[in-house]
Amino acid sequence: MASHRESRIDEEVKRELGALLRELKDPRISGLTSVVAVNVTKDLRFAKAYISVMGSDEQKAATIEGIRSAAGFIRKEIGHRLNLRHTPEFSFVLDSSIEHGAHISEIIDSITKPKAD
Repeated sequence: MASHRESRIDEEVKRELGALLRELKDPRISGLTSVVAVNVTKDLRFAKAYISVMGSDEQKAATIEGIRSAAGFIRKEIGHRLNLRHTPEFSFVLDSSIEHGAHISEIIDSITKPKAD
């Protein structure tokens, strides 16, 4: 289980990464992009960021590619914004949990909606 310090670092990196993604000017990055979670290792060397993108599969692939191409800039900016001993090296993973949750919600709504005869 993550310690209190580790979870605080994860949340700070998540918050700053989300702000950075909104500031990036790359046209490949979709406007409906959000950071779901960030897991930073104990030694602060690596971070895995789970990114959710609403849109088509092509938009998702283009957004992840755009974010990966900006990884060096993102790492530099995170280093400037957060006062950490080491700035983590990021790996970005496409996360579909928000989309899956929306789909489940639609299914539940369609089941509970009264049927008109």
